[in-house]
Amino acid sequence: METRTPAAAQGRALWALLLATLGTTASQPLRGDSVCTARPLAKYSITFTGKWSQTAFPKQYPLFRPPAQWSSLLGAAHSSDYSMWRENQYASNGLRDFAERGEAWALMKEIEAAGEKLQSVHEVFSAPAVPSGMGHTSSEFEVHARHSLVSFVVRIVPSPDWFVGVDSLDLCDGNRWREQVTVDLYPHDAGTDSGFTFSSPNFATIPQDTVTEITSSSPSHPANSFYYPRLKALPPIARVTLVRLRQSPRAFVPPAIDLAGRGNEIGDGLSVPETPLDCEVSLWSSWGLCEGLCGKLGAKTRTRYVRVQPANHGAPCPELEEEAECVPDNCV
Repeated sequence: METRTPAAAQGRALWALLLATLGTTASQPLRGDSVCTARPLAKYSITFTGKWSQTAFPKQYPLFRPPAQWSSLLGAAHSSDYSMWRENQYASNGLRDFAERGEAWALMKEIEAAGEKLQSVHEVFSAPAVPSGMGHTSSEFEVHARHSLVSFVVRIVPSPDWFVGVDSLDLCDGNRWREQVTVDLYPHDAGTDSGFTFSSPNFATIPQDTVTEITSSSPSHPANSFYYPRLKALPPIARVTLVRLRQSPRAFVPPAIDLAGRGNEIGDGLSVPETPLDCEVSLWSSWGLCEGLCGKLGAKTRTRYVRVQPANHGAPCPELEEEAECVPDNCV
């Protein structure tokens, strides 16, 4: 019969305590997030609404080949040890393919791999594309107490590598699930293509840059499609609303988004902000020849042309032709 000394018994007890501690720690959220103690499962509807109109974003607004539109939405319900994308961090290969070309295969494989290896993804969900800048699309998904975060991306079409989305939005508030969350969305640059405009040709960013938010003044280049120096901030280009769904028909019914049966397009009557766009003109040309009669002052002219037409009560265009007196070179 084995004889157990007090020291051996104490060692086994400490070992058992260590294993229990490690098991408990492994199931907790990372990055110091609070623990969700809400009922294990909750179901949500997600509605993405595009607000990308020519009135709100008049500069270089895409009207054809292709016109302004949104890609399909790809999202996941996950724990804090998974990140689909994060501002000021490098985009994964999957996010690069999605942001540049709208190809979701690599990003989906990355999400699946994280779910299998780390058990950090509870569900993957998607919603159909929106064929215009103003429109909506929706889907449903499920979250778990240990997977209470939601992330998604939608590509801006056309664009070099621009997208909108949400990073790790927590739908759990301590011991309860949030009933409804609405978030305004702003354009982001994936940091993998250096194009300035919606229709820029492919121009890979080498070395790759981090994911950044595009603002009215950054990138600070007049050619940028979102460059509006008169604005302190861009208006939201999209919005997402998440509503908790109930099983009981007598329980809270989420508010319906009435779009008058227009499918996933929104009519022009929807109230949108007007963003003033100032006229932009080229530099002056060189002065023309000085023409006139001998012994008298002549005249010479120079011209410039309109690069951007004003819109929404923006500053009007200045004079495009200027004349000045001169002494004729070859008088007649």
